[in-house]
Amino acid sequence: MLPLPVSLTSSSRHPRSRHYRSTWDVLRTRARITNLGFLLLAGFAAFSFFLNLVWYFGGSDEHGYPHEGPHAAPRGIWETLPRDPTLEDIDHLIMVPGHAIWKGTDLEARLDEDQWVLEPYQRGGGRVSAFFRHIAAGAELARDDEHSLLVFSGGQTRPSSTTTEAESYMRLAHISNLIPRTSSDVLRATTENYALDSYQNLVFSIARFHEYTGRWPKRITVVGYEMKRRRFTELHRAALRWPADQFEYVGIDAEGHKDAAQQGELQNGYLPYTQDTYGCHGLLLSKRRARNPFMRYHSYYSSAPELGPLLNWCPGPSEGGQTVAYPGPLPWSHVK
Repeated sequence: MLPLPVSLTSSSRHPRSRHYRSTWDVLRTRARITNLGFLLLAGFAAFSFFLNLVWYFGGSDEHGYPHEGPHAAPRGIWETLPRDPTLEDIDHLIMVPGHAIWKGTDLEARLDEDQWVLEPYQRGGGRVSAFFRHIAAGAELARDDEHSLLVFSGGQTRPSSTTTEAESYMRLAHISNLIPRTSSDVLRATTENYALDSYQNLVFSIARFHEYTGRWPKRITVVGYEMKRRRFTELHRAALRWPADQFEYVGIDAEGHKDAAQQGELQNGYLPYTQDTYGCHGLLLSKRRARNPFMRYHSYYSSAPELGPLLNWCPGPSEGGQTVAYPGPLPWSHVK
């Protein structure tokens, strides 16, 4: 301890002097201050510990992500999600599957085929016009239903492109002033950037809906080619065991080459899925690999872990064949 000022030191000849009492008062005053600080720090620590107990045993955060249990979301995911309260009313998934990648910047040139990354068979026949009509129709449906979320779905499928199908659709919708928003100006549209085929368009968009809103949709509307209606409504919907009365399909075909397009859909889409329901064997699997030149993979095992077993389901001989439906529990079985 530092020495006290001379004026406060005591004299051995006068132990009860005023100077001695002043020194003792100073020492006692310092002790009170030290004790008060200690008590304040201890109280703060106890309160902090109590808040941590409440957080740990509370089970979920303000955004609806579970902190414990079989489907616990990693902390690094849920603590960075600033979900707006208006998203709590979203229960309708409107999905637009991508078919190509728009690389343009000029809205007036949106129908120019040279502004799109296309497969050779996609040139001509009004396909580019159909793509934009899909985008516009999905956006219109979303604007008409304030409880909906518009999801553009499609991965980075072309080696010559630096973006995904979904992102290019979203960009085109944005510059066309088609994006719907909530009452608090939060986007009611997003992208699903990993799907490599129509089955993944559907199941991954459900997962993305959960990622964006923290809940599962109650209704689904798909906006795509009319010729693919049966593929979605009869095969993909059934593969996910999604209720038929909560599923709607809006079909918009290209204007030209309809007969050839329908025959191609039958041979290359519908029939293969009738033999390989989840698209994880042979021809359909090879298509997924060919459409993934950048070796992307999705985040849904973390953000929608309830779907993990479904996403891994690939029935073969040991399950009774390639068309055996996934038998496990599904989260939307409990959505009312």
